[in-house]
Amino acid sequence: MKNIIVIAGPTGVGKTKLSIQLAKLIDAEIINADSMQVYKNLNIGTAKIKDDEKENIIHHLFDIVDVNSIYTIFDYQKDCRKEIEKILKKGKKVILVGGSGLYIRSALYDYKLEEENIKNYYDDKSNSELFEMVKRIDSNTTIHINNRKRLIRFLQKKDNNQEFTSYAKPIYDFDMIGLTTDRKKLYNIIDNRVDKMIDEGLIDEVKELYDKKIISKAINTGIGYKELYKYFDGDLSFDDAILLIKRNSRRYAKRQYTFFNHQFSIKWFETDYEDFSITINDIYNYLMR
Repeated sequence: MKNIIVIAGPTGVGKTKLSIQLAKLIDAEIINADSMQVYKNLNIGTAKIKDDEKENIIHHLFDIVDVNSIYTIFDYQKDCRKEIEKILKKGKKVILVGGSGLYIRSALYDYKLEEENIKNYYDDKSNSELFEMVKRIDSNTTIHINNRKRLIRFLQKKDNNQEFTSYAKPIYDFDMIGLTTDRKKLYNIIDNRVDKMIDEGLIDEVKELYDKKIISKAINTGIGYKELYKYFDGDLSFDDAILLIKRNSRRYAKRQYTFFNHQFSIKWFETDYEDFSITINDIYNYLMR
C-alpha cells in the first residue's frame, strides 16, 4: 500500500465517512483538502466534520484560518506538504480528503507557486458570473459565456499570472480513489443535505457572520453563505435562497466530476449506501493490491 491516499469526489458523496473508516484500518492521519473547511466558523455550511465524529483520528488543516483572512493556494501547498512530511516521519499513512481538486494538485504536483499569486479560484462561480467578471476587465471580450475553461483561464492569467496545467509531475507516490454514485441519487442527497443543514442551524450560523458585517473571499465564494447573504440583504426570498443553494451545490458537484476526470488518474468506486462496509472493503482491497 502506498503511503499517501487521496479520497476525492463530489460534494455529499460520502468522502468524510470513508476517510474515518479507512484511517482506522491503515493507521493514517487525515489532511483536509476542502478549500472552505480551512476556515473557522464555517461549519454547517461546509459540512465540516464534528469533533465527536472523528473517532480519535488525528485531523489536520481544519479550522486554521480566520474567516476574514485570505488563504491562498500557495498557503495550502506549503501547509499541506509540511503536514504530509510530519505524518510520514511518524511512520503513519496520509489520507488527503476533500473535493477541491486544485488544492490536491497544488500539494502533490510540482507547481512552483509564489506567495502573492493564486489568490482566487472559481470553482463555485457560475458561467454567467465568470462572464461578468471577464467583461469588467475586457468589455470587448470574444470569449463565449459557455466556454468556462477559457473564462477561468483569462481570469487566472489576469489575477494571478499563474495557470494550472495537466503537465505538472507528481512529487509524491500516491493512490487516488474517488467515490461516486448515480447522478440523480447524488442530486437527491445534495438537496436533502441542504435541508439537514437548515435544520442544524445554517441560518443562524450565516446570520451571525452577516450581523458582524463579515464580507470576505470565503463568504463571497462559499455555497450556502453567499446565497443567504443575499437573503439577508433582501435580494432573495428565503425559499429562493434555499433553492439556489441546492442548485449551486448540484452544479458544483458536476464541475468536480469534470475536474477530477480531466486532471487526475483516479479509480472510481460506487458508494453502497445500503451497506457502506462493502465500499470500504472494495477500496481497502484495491489499495492492498
